Amino acid sequence: MSDRPKPPQPEQQQPIPGTTGAMTPKPDHGEDSYRGSDRLKGKRAIITGADSGIGRAVAIAFAREGADVLIAYLNEDEDARETARLVEAAGRKAVLVSGDITGAAQCQRIVDEAVAQLGGIDILVNNAAFQKTYESIDDISDEDWQRTFDTNVFAMFRITRAAMKHMQSGASIINTTSINADKPSPSLLAYATTKGAIANFTAGLAQLVAEKGIRVNAVAPGPIWTPLIPSTMPPERVKEFGQQVPMKRAGQPAELAAAYVLLASEGASYISGAIIPVTGGTPFL
Repeated sequence: MSDRPKPPQPEQQQPIPGTTGAMTPKPDHGEDSYRGSDRLKGKRAIITGADSGIGRAVAIAFAREGADVLIAYLNEDEDARETARLVEAAGRKAVLVSGDITGAAQCQRIVDEAVAQLGGIDILVNNAAFQKTYESIDDISDEDWQRTFDTNVFAMFRITRAAMKHMQSGASIINTTSINADKPSPSLLAYATTKGAIANFTAGLAQLVAEKGIRVNAVAPGPIWTPLIPSTMPPERVKEFGQQVPMKRAGQPAELAAAYVLLASEGASYISGAIIPVTGGTPFL
């Protein structure tokens, strides 16, 4: 659409992890545009990082396609409650689970809550992520490197391992990797390294569980306008965010939802081990 926002965005900065309400312009999660067609009717989904950004857009789309949704998030209560409201407005059940997924116990709690309150797990979307920008490798502390891997890789592994005990043939696991898995940004070294790991985890796990009838795929976003951007990038980079891709703009969260719906649905019954790039025209692999 020609009316989607383009750079320059207003210079802005937020504390990590950021909130939707403080962003200018406001992201589009598909609140007014996504129309469902029962492609996920009766399904039960876990979405991590579902309070805002891509996770919220996926939660809206899944609910409008007929799925109940567990919304896992860190501590952004206001954003998470809004996502839950949108899920419930679609006539589906929303379960809120807050907490830090860098802890193994929290990963297990998310799965336990999904089983207890939704009755099972048909779809797992590993979407939560942590990133920071650095000008030099000397700026990356051991603690930041560890936190990035704990959030982006270890939590994904732990939640997936726990969820698979409750998944039947036909279930779908969808991981959020990134264009950085193929074209790593030097200022996002820790984040980009984890996204490469996620791409390989997706490809390997897909082969490991194929005979069980469980599909494993990933979506690779390019620059997407979410609270992660103003909370982890300097204001001057936020201003030009999205300018680097052929479409010359950041993507909106709503523009990724259809890819997740496809991978979660029966329409992707022979798709596993795949990565769908949503990159604004930047080639992937």
